Amino acid sequence: MEKTYQPQAIEDKWYAYWEEHGHFAPAGEGEPYCIMIPPPNVTGTLHMGHAFQDTIMDALIRYQRMCGRDTLWQPGTDHAGIATQMVVERQLEAEGKSRFDLGREKFLERVWQWKAESGGTITRQLRRMGASVDWSRERFTMDEGLSHAVREVFVRLYEDGLIYRGKRLVNWDPVLHTAVSDLEVASKEEQGHIWHMRYPLSDASDHVVVATTRPETMLGDTAVAVHPEDERFRHLVGKTLDLPLTGRQIPIIADDYVDPEFGSGCVKITPAHDFNDYAIGERHDLPKINILTPDAAINEHAPKAYQGLDRFEARERVVADLEAQGLLEKVEKHTLMVPRGDRSGAVLEPFLTDQWFVRAEPLAKPAIEAVEDGRIRFIPGNWDRTYYEWMHNIQDWCISRQIWWGHRIPAWYDAEGHVYVGRTEEEVRARHNLGHVPLHQDEDVLDTWFSSALWPFSTLGWPDNTEALRTFYPTSVLVTGFDIIFFWVARMIMMGMYFMGDVPFREIYIHGLVRDPDGQKMSKSKGNVLDPLDIIDGIELDDLVAKRTSGLMQPQMARKIEKTTRRQFPDGIPAHGTDALRFTFASLATTGRDVVFDLGRAEGYRNFCNKIWNAARYVLMNTEGQDTGLTAENIKLSVADRWIISQLQRTELRVREALDGYRLDLAAQAIHEFIWDEYCDWYLELSKPVLTQSDDEALLRGTRRTLVRVLEAALRLTHPIMPFITEAVWQQIAPLAGKQGDSIMTQPYPVAEAGLVDNAAEADIAWIKQFVLGVRRIRGEMDLSPAKPLPVLLQNTTPEDRARLENYQAFLKTLARLESIEEVGGEAPESAIALVGDMQVLVPMAGLIDKEAELARLDKARQRLQKEVQRLEGKLANENFVSKAPEAVVEKERAKLTEQRSALEKIEAQREKIARV
Repeated sequence: MEKTYQPQAIEDKWYAYWEEHGHFAPAGEGEPYCIMIPPPNVTGTLHMGHAFQDTIMDALIRYQRMCGRDTLWQPGTDHAGIATQMVVERQLEAEGKSRFDLGREKFLERVWQWKAESGGTITRQLRRMGASVDWSRERFTMDEGLSHAVREVFVRLYEDGLIYRGKRLVNWDPVLHTAVSDLEVASKEEQGHIWHMRYPLSDASDHVVVATTRPETMLGDTAVAVHPEDERFRHLVGKTLDLPLTGRQIPIIADDYVDPEFGSGCVKITPAHDFNDYAIGERHDLPKINILTPDAAINEHAPKAYQGLDRFEARERVVADLEAQGLLEKVEKHTLMVPRGDRSGAVLEPFLTDQWFVRAEPLAKPAIEAVEDGRIRFIPGNWDRTYYEWMHNIQDWCISRQIWWGHRIPAWYDAEGHVYVGRTEEEVRARHNLGHVPLHQDEDVLDTWFSSALWPFSTLGWPDNTEALRTFYPTSVLVTGFDIIFFWVARMIMMGMYFMGDVPFREIYIHGLVRDPDGQKMSKSKGNVLDPLDIIDGIELDDLVAKRTSGLMQPQMARKIEKTTRRQFPDGIPAHGTDALRFTFASLATTGRDVVFDLGRAEGYRNFCNKIWNAARYVLMNTEGQDTGLTAENIKLSVADRWIISQLQRTELRVREALDGYRLDLAAQAIHEFIWDEYCDWYLELSKPVLTQSDDEALLRGTRRTLVRVLEAALRLTHPIMPFITEAVWQQIAPLAGKQGDSIMTQPYPVAEAGLVDNAAEADIAWIKQFVLGVRRIRGEMDLSPAKPLPVLLQNTTPEDRARLENYQAFLKTLARLESIEEVGGEAPESAIALVGDMQVLVPMAGLIDKEAELARLDKARQRLQKEVQRLEGKLANENFVSKAPEAVVEKERAKLTEQRSALEKIEAQREKIARV
C-alpha cells in the first residue's frame, strides 16, 4: 500500500474494474431488489441534491447486493421537455437565432446534440460518485423503447375514455407559448392594486361596482354575478349592464359562488380568463370570449382601440379610459398572489385553448387505496398526509404542451378536423379505412411527467412481458425528494396500478433538501452552490469564482458572489475524494429532514479515510508474511481480541438495523465509532504490547488473526457507504483473513454472531480504558508531555482491581506511558487524582511540573477565554443581531459561548489544583 491515502489514484481504477467485470448487473438466486433512479434532466450537470440522493440509493443497493439479493439499480435520464428546450433556445438566442429560424426538424437535431453532451456529463458524474447502476440497461425517456411505451399508454387510455381533447382553461405561459400544469405554477406574494369600476345598468337607472386586480380582462366579461340571497341586488338579477369600453351588454346573474361579504358583493365574470369564472360560465351557459393572443397581447375579440397592446399596456389604457369616463370609483394598494411559470418566471394567464387531458379521478382511486391498505409505505410516514391531500382533490391533468421537444402526441387530423388516435399513422389509416386521405399529426408534445410516470415499468421492457419486468416489478423502494410527490410519485402509482395491476414500488423513502451551513437553499443566485465533483477532486479559488459567476447577467450580483466565495474559500476547495463526500451525506441522511452541508464535516471524513488507510498499513506491517491463524489451530485470544470481536458483533447488529430502517446516519455513526474509536484508537494500541513484548506464539497468532479478520469485516460493513477505499484496502487484507473473491462487492455482508459477544472482556477493557483515560486527562490538565513516563500510585483497590492489574499491567504501562504502578496505604503525596470505580489513581505532582511557569501559562489562557466569553455574551445580547441573523448562525454563536465557558471553568479548576501543589 502507498504511504498516504490518495483517493484519485484508486477511484477511477476500481470503478473501471467493477464495470468491466459486470459487478453492477443483477446476479444470484436471491430475492429481487430493485431501485429506479429518479432520472435526472438532461439540462446540465448533477448538483448536491443528486449526489445526496445517489449516495442513499447506492448504499442501499450495495448493501442488498452483499446480502445476496438479486439487485438492479436502473439508470437513465429524462428529456425534460420545457427545461431542455429552454436551454437550447437560449443557446440559439446567443447566436442571434430562434428555433423558428431552424425549423422543427433542425431544431430537434440541435436538442439531440445537447442531450448527448449533457447526458454524457451526467453519466461521468454518476461514475465518479461510485454509482453501481447497471449501465447495460441505461434508458432515456425518449429512446425508442420508452417512446413505444408512451404511445401505447396514450392509445389505451384514449380508447378506455380516460384521455380526451377539449377546449378548456389552462395555465398559459406567454413566454414559452405553452400550457403548464397546476404543479408548474410558482405563485408568489407581490404588491399590486385593486381597481373598483362602475358598470352602468342598460336602462341607465343605476350602476353596480365591481373590483378586479386585472382590469384589462373586463374586455372579455360576459356577466356580473351576485349572491342569490343578497337583498341588495336580488331585484337586479336578470337585468343587463352596459359593459364599459366595449359597446356590449352583459347580464346580471345569481350564483352561490359569490361571497356577499367580500367587496361590493358584485363579481365580474370572465369565463375565458379566470378558473372560477370558467366554472360559473359553464353553470350559466355564458359565452367565453378570449381576448388574448398566445403572447398575452389583446386580440381581435376586443375593441379596436386595444388590439395589439401588451396585456400590461392594455391595463393602463383601460384604467385611463375608465377614469376619463367617470367609471373608475377608486384604486387601492393590494397584496396578491401572482402566478408565475416555474421555468420562465413569466406571469401566467388563464387561457382558453384546445388541449389533451387525462381523467384523473378514476386513476386516483386505486392509487389512494394502495397507500391506505399498506401496499405502499411512505418513510417517514407523515408524508402520506401530503399525498392524500392532493389525491383527494385531484383535477384532470392537462398533458399537452405547445413545444417541439418531447413525445409527439399520437393523434392525426384530416382536413375537416376529425381526430384519429393510434400508435402510428399507418395504424390510423388502416383502422379507419382512410386510404390516401391527407392527414397531419398533432403539433403538440406530451408533458414530460407523462413519460416519467411510466418509468418503473417502461424501463423494464413494457408493453412486452420481459423477464426483467417479471423479475423486478414491483420495484422495492423509491428514493426521492418531497418536492415531486405530486409531479412524479403519485402519477407513477396511478399509471402502475392501471397498466400493471400492481404498485410500482413497496416503499417511498422521502429525503430532505441539501442546504448550506446557514440553512439556506443552494441556488446559483445566492452563490452558495457546490458542485459535488469540486469537493471530490478539489478546485482552485479562481476557477471556483469563475464557475459561480458564469452566466450571471447582473455585474453587481457577480461581484457580490465573487466576494463571498473568496471569503468562504480563500484557498479554494481541497480534494476530499468520493468516499469522504459519500460518508458525509450518509451521516446527514436522517429520514425526511433537510440536510445542512458543511465542508468542515467532509474534511473530517477525509481524515476518517486517512485513519482507515493508516490502520490498514499498520495491520499489514504486522501480519504480511506472518501466520495469521488461517487454520484456526493453536490460537489464543487476548482480552483485547475478545473485546474487539465482541464490539464488532454489536456494531454489525446496529448497522444492519439502521440500514434496514433507512437510517444511514445511524449506520454511519456506528461504523465511525467502531473503526475510529474502538478499532483504531484502542484495539490497535492494545495489540502493540502483545506484538512487541509477547513470546507466546499462540497469543501472537490470535492477535494477528484478530487484526486482519476484524478489519476485513469492518471493510465489508463500510463498503456500501465508502466503496472505493474499502475495495482498495480489502484487496490487501482479504488474503490474510482467508477470504476468496475478486471484489469486496461479491462478499457477504457481515452478520452478528451472538455467541461471540463477550461481556467479561468488555468489562475488563472498560476498566483499562477508564484507567488510561484518567491518566491521560491528568497529563492534559497539567500540561505534561505524552512522552514522559509517569509514576502512578493506587488507593482503595478491590480484589477485582488487583486481579486486573496483574493481568493487564502491560496494557496499562504501554497505553498510559507509565514508569511504575504501586499500591499505597495511608496518606499519599499531593497528587492529581483519577477514579476507576472506587479505586483512586494518583499521579504525584512533585518534580513533574514547574509550578510558577504553569500558573503563568494558565493565567494567560484564562485572560484569553474571558475576553472571548465577554465578546460572545455582548454579541448575543445585541437584539439587532439575534433578530436579523439566520437562526443557524445565532445557534452557532450560542454553542461557541457554551464551549468557551466550559473551557474557562476547566482552566480555573486546573489552576486551583496546581496552586495546591
